Amino acid sequence: MTRVLIVDDQDDMRAGIRAMLLLDPSLDVVADLSDGLQVIPFLREHPVDLVLMDIRMPGIDGVEATRRIRAEHPAEKVRVIVLTTFDQDEIVLAALRAGANGFLSKTVSPAELVAGITEVVTGGGTLSAAATAALIGHMTDSPPPVADQELLQRFRPLTPREREVVLLIAAGLTNDEIAAQLYMSPLTAKTHAVRAMTKVGARDRAQLVSFTFRAGLYP
Repeated sequence: MTRVLIVDDQDDMRAGIRAMLLLDPSLDVVADLSDGLQVIPFLREHPVDLVLMDIRMPGIDGVEATRRIRAEHPAEKVRVIVLTTFDQDEIVLAALRAGANGFLSKTVSPAELVAGITEVVTGGGTLSAAATAALIGHMTDSPPPVADQELLQRFRPLTPREREVVLLIAAGLTNDEIAAQLYMSPLTAKTHAVRAMTKVGARDRAQLVSFTFRAGLYP
């Protein structure tokens, strides 16, 4: 059972998210909060596996709330998916740098939301299509002036197939799209991605994309 905390300042949005998650018996919504300042005190008293975090809230925003969560809880203990109606690159980057494991639009379907949660709690990361485009667009528009040699060294242990998969992830392809292009199953594509993330020390696909561009590797 995955214990989920919903954090959003809109009553109807919290109710809607709760209703979507109730459709999956493997998810347990332990509480919903309306203020980012309530998150840390709540987590100190209640075990939670994943936080669904809004960006725009009173008190402190979702980015700062995520940063405070990371100060007390490592990513493998409490995972965070940021939910927002905004997909601008600066918001995506700020959330990921604060320690978010994923970024989804509030307009995703119940199936997409549950799938994103499942991906994150099993050690992966999730980005909406628009968030992926924003992240990749920022990286390609503002490439680092010099490749990070330390990061580049992390990519050297990758097999040729893992490196190929990484570059396709950096190009914005999903596991299904990678599988179709490389003539493999989606599960095999995901396995290569997970192994690559482990080797380079990326906590999720979003950070893997960031590492790839910072290392000077471009699709």
